[in-house]
Amino acid sequence: MNPFDLTGKVAIVTGSSKGIGRGIAEALAGQGAKVVISSRKVEPCEEVAQAIRAKGGQAAAIACHVGRQDDVAKLIDATHKAFGPVDILVCNAAANPYYGPLMDMPDDAYHKTMDTNVLSPMWLIKGVLPDMKAKQDGAIVLVSSIGSLKGSSALGAYAMSKAAMNQLARNLALELGPFHVRVNALLPGLVKTDFAKALWSTPQGQERIKAFPLGRVGEPEDIAPAAVYLASPGARWTTGQTLVVDGGATIQG
Repeated sequence: MNPFDLTGKVAIVTGSSKGIGRGIAEALAGQGAKVVISSRKVEPCEEVAQAIRAKGGQAAAIACHVGRQDDVAKLIDATHKAFGPVDILVCNAAANPYYGPLMDMPDDAYHKTMDTNVLSPMWLIKGVLPDMKAKQDGAIVLVSSIGSLKGSSALGAYAMSKAAMNQLARNLALELGPFHVRVNALLPGLVKTDFAKALWSTPQGQERIKAFPLGRVGEPEDIAPAAVYLASPGARWTTGQTLVVDGGATIQG
């Protein structure tokens, strides 16, 4: 038996029109999952879905602004119509509207960060939980960050939100374990995406990258297999964990 076989499973991946989310969605589809590609605009989602279908996979594009609770409900309803009950949820969509000292951060930017990165995953989980409880099986992957493990003078609220996400995984693993629903957090390091461009594209960023034990910035394809593991039967005894995939960045002195 292939412990990573996801044939017939239905997966929602938020923020999957590009970057890490797209890499995860493509990897899940490659293992046989029926994947919903979702972000705020449907056009880029449809491009990803078409690329998956061109390779023989199954994918649907459904627009969703995860910061709007009614959009989240519509996403889940549309997934049911397209593919049926949800088996896998990957909460990847995130917001970071402010870069700078935490004490100078406007309240509206703080609330957007926390609501998008912590509250919206709770809405999504509440929405898919009836499906998972009915099956007595399910996998939830919260895409966090290694920023949650250390302090930051420029990304303070973002780091706080991701630390909260790690704790959300632990709390929900306890709550949902009796229903055989697993919840884990995936902590990428610095990955070459548009979202993190300010961190890897500068001369200072390049110097930091050279000091990583593996000596390079990450790619979405480096993160996706870890998400497949956490979503798959191969991780059936893994829950409440924070899995770091960072090229060794967090072990540096």
